[in-house]
Amino acid sequence: MQSDDVIWSVIGHEFCSYKVKTVTQNFCRNEYNVTGLCTRQSCPLANSRYATVRENEGVLYLYIKTIERAHTPANMWEKIELSKDYSKALEQIDKELKYWPNFTIHKCKQRVTKITQYLIKMRRIKLRQEPKLVGVKKKLDRREATRERKALSAAHLEKSIEKELIERLKSKAYGDAPLNVNESVWQTILDREKSGKEKELIVGAQLDMEDDETDGEEEEEEEMEEDWDAEGGEFVSDFSGDEDGDLDDELSDLEDVVDAGLGVEESGDDQSDDDSSPEDEPPSKTVLGKRKTKPTTARVPPRKKLDKPGRRGPRVEVEIEREMESVPLTRSALANW
Repeated sequence: MQSDDVIWSVIGHEFCSYKVKTVTQNFCRNEYNVTGLCTRQSCPLANSRYATVRENEGVLYLYIKTIERAHTPANMWEKIELSKDYSKALEQIDKELKYWPNFTIHKCKQRVTKITQYLIKMRRIKLRQEPKLVGVKKKLDRREATRERKALSAAHLEKSIEKELIERLKSKAYGDAPLNVNESVWQTILDREKSGKEKELIVGAQLDMEDDETDGEEEEEEEMEEDWDAEGGEFVSDFSGDEDGDLDDELSDLEDVVDAGLGVEESGDDQSDDDSSPEDEPPSKTVLGKRKTKPTTARVPPRKKLDKPGRRGPRVEVEIEREMESVPLTRSALANW
């Protein structure tokens, strides 16, 4: 038979694993303690009739212990779910603990109030958009970095060893078909060699085709040049020093011819004015600043062209228009003025 006084005399004055001693008072760490203090009324072990309120994932439960279930610790506590409404939860406590001591009823209601308040505060904090703090594990990061560095160095070492072995197999340092080499590795090496030779052949064929095309174009150009030479043509640049000199010579020849013609016309006009009278001649049309040239009967002796190197150039047609600033007036023009 369980005796509450005997249990309290042991755990209250001697030793209890849930007791926490301080300078002012003692506290209890038992999860079913309704107040958290180590006293005779609040101790869940030294009271056969006990009740408390606990919260699990936001839901409140009322736990009740009776003396009839003391011999079965697994089924000692009766669990009753309380309503989420605060007033209804208080009504449920009054209903379930109808004939219990007032101390137990008051402490259970006080615990419901406190738990409800901190649940409301938790919901408000969750609704706020606050930055989430994530812990940095420096030791783990350092360990992972070291592992990555070691793995990378091992991979480079494996690649270098594999490359060296492949070079030896290609150079046939172990013979045509070494016995201790896997057949798949040997086959891959042979395939690589075949693919390399095929690529070289393809590149060589492309280069040959390009050379043939360039040779054909050069032959066509040579044939066109030969046909042009046979027809008497010659390729000449658009602008050259010889052409400029030829053009200047031709322009100077044309200017001399025009000046000579003008001199003959003026001498003929003076003689005709002396012989004839101004009444016999019809009035001639004169324009100040410009004068139309009349056909001359005197022939100008042909001018010998200088011997120039026989170089063929493009044919150039030049038109020259001379403007006389002042034309001397003849006697007939004065008479008609």
